[in-house]
Amino acid sequence: MAALEPYKGNYYLWKYLPSLEGAAISAALFGIATIAHTLRLSKNRSWFAVPFPIGGIMEVIGFATRGVARKKTGQLMPYVIQNTLILLAPVFFAASIYMTLGRLIRMTNGERHSIISLKWLTKIFVTGDVLSLLVQGGGAGMMVMDDFAKMAEKIVIGGLFIQIIIFGLFIITVIMFHIRMHGDPVSKHALAGGFGWEPTIWMLYVVSVLVMGRSIFRVAEFVMGNDGYLLSHEWPLYLFDALPMFAVMAVFWHWWPLTPNGA
Repeated sequence: MAALEPYKGNYYLWKYLPSLEGAAISAALFGIATIAHTLRLSKNRSWFAVPFPIGGIMEVIGFATRGVARKKTGQLMPYVIQNTLILLAPVFFAASIYMTLGRLIRMTNGERHSIISLKWLTKIFVTGDVLSLLVQGGGAGMMVMDDFAKMAEKIVIGGLFIQIIIFGLFIITVIMFHIRMHGDPVSKHALAGGFGWEPTIWMLYVVSVLVMGRSIFRVAEFVMGNDGYLLSHEWPLYLFDALPMFAVMAVFWHWWPLTPNGA
């Protein structure tokens, strides 16, 4: 029977026994979503969406490792793998979301309606995304070291704030583009790849809110600390991280960004 075990002395990596059922269901759902994304981007040659299955694979491995960790709560490696991969996977989802806006602006010839030049738009957001990835990854790697645990939490929070700021700017950019396109009689009826551009805008709103909400949850989680309610209970991770990120994959797949041939 699985039991909570200390890592060193009286130091516990886990505050609870991770749920095998929750981990298995999450890994399976993310696995299905990852396969669906891979097939669709291959069919449509939507290479800007490649980060999505990468993030999906990270979610699958992360939650599968949580399941394995149920009987290995005293071992360091399973904890590090699941914590790092689940924390960082949304950064890859964000990369595709950012690139989608640049693609949409280009396909509708709507650069004049963007508050950021198309030349810099994708570069700014993806660079911010990479910076967030590096900062969060560095912090996650330090979290298991007793002497650096508090510093690691602050580093991860910093990386999450970078993500929130970048996403906030992204949402403002999408909103302004949307408003300006509607204000232009010609652009309002523009077609991208043979289809109206607006469904993609609404898709970007939905996935952006989901990723932003998840990032805010993660900040609250780390601000409350290792002994706080959010980190010492498992259900918030599934409700405020796993579920929103699966929803992001599902929404992006269902309202797949427009392709040149409208596929």
